[in-house]
Amino acid sequence: MKISLHNTKLSFRRAPLGLLLLATLPGCGTALNDSDPSVAKGADQKVIKLADVKSGSQDGRFLEHLNRGLVAIPSDKGVLVSWRQLYQDPDGLSFSVYRNGELISEQPINGRSNFMDPEGKAGDEYQLKTDGQIVDVATTWSAPYLEIPLDVPEDGVTPDGDRYHYTANDASVGDLDGDGQYEIILKWDPSNAKDNSQGGYTGNALIDAYTLDGERLWRIDLGRNIRSGAHYTQFMVYDFDGDGRAEIAMKTADGTVDGEGNVIGSADADWVSHSGNPEVRDRTGSKVTEDGRYLGELKGRILQGPEYFSVFDGETGRVMDTKPYIPQRAPGNDNPTMDEMKSLWGDGYGNRSERYLAGVAFLDGEMPSIVMARGYYERTVIAAYDFRDGEISTRWTFDTLSEEIPDEYAGQGNHQLSVADIDGDRKDEIIYGAMAVDHDGSPKWSTGFGHGDALHVSDLDPENPGLEVFGVYEDIRGNGGIGSALIDAQSGRVLWTKSARKDNGRGLAANIDPRFPGAEVWALNAPELFDINGKSAGAQRPGPVNFAVWWDGDLQRELLNHNTVYKWNWETEQVDTLMKVSGMTSNNGTKATPALSGDIFGDWREEIILRSEDNQFLRVYSTPIPSEHGFTTLMHDLQYRLAIAWQNTSYNQPPHPSFYIGSDHE
Repeated sequence: MKISLHNTKLSFRRAPLGLLLLATLPGCGTALNDSDPSVAKGADQKVIKLADVKSGSQDGRFLEHLNRGLVAIPSDKGVLVSWRQLYQDPDGLSFSVYRNGELISEQPINGRSNFMDPEGKAGDEYQLKTDGQIVDVATTWSAPYLEIPLDVPEDGVTPDGDRYHYTANDASVGDLDGDGQYEIILKWDPSNAKDNSQGGYTGNALIDAYTLDGERLWRIDLGRNIRSGAHYTQFMVYDFDGDGRAEIAMKTADGTVDGEGNVIGSADADWVSHSGNPEVRDRTGSKVTEDGRYLGELKGRILQGPEYFSVFDGETGRVMDTKPYIPQRAPGNDNPTMDEMKSLWGDGYGNRSERYLAGVAFLDGEMPSIVMARGYYERTVIAAYDFRDGEISTRWTFDTLSEEIPDEYAGQGNHQLSVADIDGDRKDEIIYGAMAVDHDGSPKWSTGFGHGDALHVSDLDPENPGLEVFGVYEDIRGNGGIGSALIDAQSGRVLWTKSARKDNGRGLAANIDPRFPGAEVWALNAPELFDINGKSAGAQRPGPVNFAVWWDGDLQRELLNHNTVYKWNWETEQVDTLMKVSGMTSNNGTKATPALSGDIFGDWREEIILRSEDNQFLRVYSTPIPSEHGFTTLMHDLQYRLAIAWQNTSYNQPPHPSFYIGSDHE
């Protein structure tokens, strides 16, 4: 069923108490009290399990308990007061806004969750009430962002004697303490982080947790036996066991130190390669000899030693359980030879075997599972884990080397994955580049288009039933010259393709132009903007092609690139600058991605987290622009929420909801 949530509130029908886990915790500070209708009663757990949804798309899968996320953002037009509409809100719920104890909203507010106070100023305190009760309180920010100071790690020195420093990199959010407010989890990358094609030592990757007030809760040091780089560490933050507090899951190794100082495995083990220059098959990252051979550098690579998968307590950073990582580099062998590695993965030096992806998915239709993946250029292995009652267990494993998996599923992975219920059974599938894996680990479909660098899954075409997948591809010679394609997500049917002559390194799908129904799509190696039917939109494509963000309050999406938010101007067929911030920067080089973007607090518009150029702090930017449109918080759309979890994976992609947002389908 196709739905649009413009000015729509989803219903919440109570199931028998035996089937329902209800939110009981109040919000942060003086936010929620017992009379708040968003806080249901009847159980000790702190999660909301859905009994019914008008769309039927999330029935049975629990959602996080969130508070109202009230924020007051200053601008030259006053103060924008903004809050969350929650999934379980009853129809017709209205709100009143008070400034310093005085009612300033003349009429009850419903159908949207923001209010512009033209008389507001920095330091004013706002109260949000419903049914006469205060449900959240916020003080006006001093600027249109929230600044979070960081505890910058000390510089380090490699075994070669080279000094490196640390840069704040990808981030995620999760409610680590169960109070209904998100905390920020941040990865620190050393300045010598490497791509898998490159040899050389790296410093340790570090994972921090911070409150929105800037308190560092803990630091996890992944140790020298986890190499640093975009393809190595993907950290999943989610409430995996349903206790109302988020955990952190990631690959670990000998020498990983948790947030309480406990060491996983052997503290003294050193599995880092220190020498070797074998002949390799890849030109990138290698040295070319006079006779045309490629020589790679093994120094710094980690090609042997035990590998682990660990889940950490979100509140303390303490490791809760550790199991062997699936798959091993070789079956039953932590220390394979280079020839053994080559026979299994396509090379013996880690350019293919050491590329990792991760996600979170509701595979049983009720509770979240952790999805960890290895390899995408040739062999792919995807392992699904559950974390229940303090223990990790394996749900299933998908391996393209298995005789049960058809050959066309090998070599189809991207530098990222997506998670969505693409067949409407309320159980998530894994969209792994040009293929999809069903909720039970069985193959679902493969287009055979091969590896790509960008992937977008949503209801991109509201006229086509279900969801669609837009992807761009790199293997132009091997896939028949296809540079990009739109795919029916349920069946894998190819809706249309666009040809290319060379690697297509970026692509984006977003509803940016109201003249055309559905999303528009464009790619880096093509000059045109296309409508959702693959027809020319009569314009040269927008320059930005990395991230999209809902920012200005209409139903079109804006574009985010580096430290700038752009608006597609369909009249001039150019982009206009809505916001450009100074002193802040993006991550991951030309990928130009934020630390994180998503609906972190306030109404349904998205926040943008950027790091300062000197890495001393993060800033969370929230729109100061009012909107007449109202949506349930996007974080209560499970596909969108899971996208926030996997956003830090390898080549980051923007989050997309399970439904279409656009003025053509109100």
